[in-house]
Amino acid sequence: MSAATIGAQMPTEITLDDVAAMSEADEHHRYELSREGVLSIMPPARPEHAVIVARMIHWFHQHGYGPAQVIPDCGIDVGGGRQPDLTVWAKGQPPRSARSVYAGLDGLQLIIEVISPDSQTIDRVIKRDEYAAAGVPRYWLVSNDKTNTVQMLTLDGNAYRAERDIPSLDWLLNEPAPALT
Repeated sequence: MSAATIGAQMPTEITLDDVAAMSEADEHHRYELSREGVLSIMPPARPEHAVIVARMIHWFHQHGYGPAQVIPDCGIDVGGGRQPDLTVWAKGQPPRSARSVYAGLDGLQLIIEVISPDSQTIDRVIKRDEYAAAGVPRYWLVSNDKTNTVQMLTLDGNAYRAERDIPSLDWLLNEPAPALT
């Protein structure tokens, strides 16, 4: 099928329901929708990316966070539909659908994005602004450099400020997980 054929079948304005339907129909890609209505289509995570997410889930679980709190690939409604690599929710406040199948923000304490080479601008600039505007209290970025440095950001007003830079993911995972309440 050509790009022109696919484009002709696309709705004029894409909604979260449209993005959810696309995701359901295509297990080989991830779909996200910016606040401005820009559709992003990404391949599945690389194995190295998935291992980082799995290690972080395990770390949170080791430090008392339950399975209903640490959720990978959960679609969230931040004025558009995003699918962060990892979300951490308050105890007793797991993600709940808001618009479409995307979770609302009640109970969301932390979003973690593992930066892929092709997502640097989206993760470091666009998502950072969207998450801050939506009021997400904390945003962590795990770089794809040699040591997987971690940048921890905290919401201060309507923008994030650097809280802490961690030299490596290995270093972080040898520390206790922070209390996020």
